[in-house]
Amino acid sequence: MQQEMKYVYQVYLDGSISKAAEHLYITQPALSISIQKIESALGMPLFDRGTRPLTLTQAGEIYIETIRQTLYLEQEMEQQMEDIRKLNSGNIRIGGSHYLNAYILPEILTGFNRKYPGIRLQLVEASSAELAGMLSERELDLTFNCDPEFLMNFERYPAFYDQVILAVPKDDPVNDELSSAALSARDIIGGILNREDCPLVSLDYFRDVEFLLLSKGNNLHDRSRKLFEEAGFEPRVKMELAQLATAFHLADHAMAATFVSDRLVTAEYDHLCYYKLKSELATRMFYILLPRRKYTSFAVREFIKYFTGKISEIGHRISSVL
Repeated sequence: MQQEMKYVYQVYLDGSISKAAEHLYITQPALSISIQKIESALGMPLFDRGTRPLTLTQAGEIYIETIRQTLYLEQEMEQQMEDIRKLNSGNIRIGGSHYLNAYILPEILTGFNRKYPGIRLQLVEASSAELAGMLSERELDLTFNCDPEFLMNFERYPAFYDQVILAVPKDDPVNDELSSAALSARDIIGGILNREDCPLVSLDYFRDVEFLLLSKGNNLHDRSRKLFEEAGFEPRVKMELAQLATAFHLADHAMAATFVSDRLVTAEYDHLCYYKLKSELATRMFYILLPRRKYTSFAVREFIKYFTGKISEIGHRISSVL
């Protein structure tokens, strides 16, 4: 990237010429003169100097977007050169929610690391909405998402399905009414959700049940709200939580009912009755998302190939044990 672009970009990041000068290791007057020369050549200002911190003018926004595109091209070139120099090496910045990072990725990341020890893995944890924003800014190489709102903005590859099921404490009276449809943890692990004879239950039966829901920013928060809207009632919310695993543990200790992914269910959660919901919203298809770009590094390509092969193998192995 040209020196003048570096100067403008640093001022944009810091919102201040004095702070940018410190980061660039030049004097403030020298940086001010450089910025003024760039603006003079363009015939218009890039920054509104009447604001603190400095904000971009319309011309400045175009200039910064050009810088971003230049940075992206430079990153892609560096990746291609690195792939030529050192095959089977590289760096992957992966973004995942707590659900993905704790329950889906550990075995896959460990296996991938053993197969490609020269590829460095970085794992970032945040909400799905935050991760989508980071991917847009290319702060990540890939992330996972099942929200149609985000999918169309990125290059995407099918990753895995999961089922959103309802977990209800065993001592809740609603289980007596629905005993023929209640499933155990062993049923879930054994793959009953994929069988045609698996009983389906309308969420409408649980109008009087208290719920633990996830907070905004989580896909399951938005999805659960749509499920309630589809069922035609407003839920009795006991508590909203940031993590799916926390809600699951509290439900297992009879705090209230909660929605949970079938991939989290293990034999230890035996204080709950599970229900497969009669709704298309209960099936989620997760995709691996990549920023749109001309070149995808060897490391990322190999990770996608490894992930898609391994995830089906893990699911088959778990089911065949029972």
